[in-house]
Amino acid sequence: MGIISQPAGQARIDRAANVQAGTASVRLSGWRGALQQGGRILLSILKWIAISVLTLLSLVLVLVSLVWGPTHWVVAVLLALLWLAPIVLLVTGPARFVRWRAQLAAALCFIALGLLTVIVSQLSAYTPAIVDSRGKSVPGSIATLQTVDLNGSEQWISIRAKSVSSPVLLWLAGGPGGSQLATERFHLGRLEDHFVVVNWEQPGAGKSYSSVSHSNLTAERYIADSYALVQYLKARFNQQKVYLAGESWGSALGIWLVQRYPEQFYAFIGTGQMVDFVQTELYDYNFAMQLAEARGDTGKLDALKAQGPPPYYTGDVTWKQASYLLDGFNYMNQDPNIANDDGFDTFKDILSSEYGLYDKASWARGVFDSGTVMFPQLWKAGVDFRRDAPSLSVPVYFLLGRHDVNAPTALAEEYYGLLRAPRKELVWFERSGHNPWVTEASRFADVVVNRVLVENPPR
Repeated sequence: MGIISQPAGQARIDRAANVQAGTASVRLSGWRGALQQGGRILLSILKWIAISVLTLLSLVLVLVSLVWGPTHWVVAVLLALLWLAPIVLLVTGPARFVRWRAQLAAALCFIALGLLTVIVSQLSAYTPAIVDSRGKSVPGSIATLQTVDLNGSEQWISIRAKSVSSPVLLWLAGGPGGSQLATERFHLGRLEDHFVVVNWEQPGAGKSYSSVSHSNLTAERYIADSYALVQYLKARFNQQKVYLAGESWGSALGIWLVQRYPEQFYAFIGTGQMVDFVQTELYDYNFAMQLAEARGDTGKLDALKAQGPPPYYTGDVTWKQASYLLDGFNYMNQDPNIANDDGFDTFKDILSSEYGLYDKASWARGVFDSGTVMFPQLWKAGVDFRRDAPSLSVPVYFLLGRHDVNAPTALAEEYYGLLRAPRKELVWFERSGHNPWVTEASRFADVVVNRVLVENPPR
């Protein structure tokens, strides 16, 4: 059998084709190698970013727990070690986490640690003990953070007093949806020398954010739950009546309570007093318009005009309110007539020991979510205490900031002028805006103790 020889020209062509194919293969292999190398570098960068974030999270966990609570420092350190353990494994043994099963296990580990951290922080929340000058707990004092059953829902309260035999003062926070467990404790701690101070986390607010479905929030629900709380407090502390203090939205809730159940209360204290919800919103909106016009802020003017004046009944109601209410608060914060500023130390409040990690998120969500439900109801009802509550059967004290541009003082003055009550007093705080209980806390407490309590002693 003969051998068929290939022509020399064809052989050269084949050799050239083989060289080109080899060159292309080398190039393709090079690109693949470069892409693989780039991918490894990117994954390494992402890994170190993740490690850095997780390490920072563990450090923040320890710092928050040690400095601000609520977690005991031993528990905080143990949690931090649990966080650091998988981080160390990631750093020292990255080869272990190449396979997808190992990566999934690591991700699930961090998710489990996150949930454990939230649960521990929730269970560890507390209100600090009442102590003497040596840091020792005062005998006979009370400092508890607990739930109570109010009309079938578990809601949170704090109870603080140097003596459980003192009369009860129930504090109604602003909002709806506002939480002031820490804020009131920081600024009005002196009241604990004379009262059993009870701060109620209203449904939809802070620690009670999920206690009642938001769709079921109504003014009647708040009235019924607060009345049930009053009955609980009277029975627990063997009191015939309680003192009632309401701030902003809480001042409206307080008016409803003392109007409907006057026999339950020694006196009512209103600050940041609400009178007419629609007129208040219109005042705040127009005030923001005037500020923008005075500053030449055409962008703000155009945005407010496009949004239109309140009341609002659709969309994100609270966000619409914020577009003009924040201007008023910023104005008060910069007003030289107001001592320091008229705002709270939000960072300090939200990091306080009363709130676990979930509570801290609910602290912020409460105002927006509950307000969006409640304000349209209040506007539609046309609440106006000048018409609806011209007469109250308990002593009434209005403690007002002279420079309040959030709850118009003109409305509170007008209401006070026509109000009929066994005793009524209007006390001005000349260095305050909406929050005299914060900016002039010492004088505020002095009025409550040396005027309200002295003029209306418990019986």
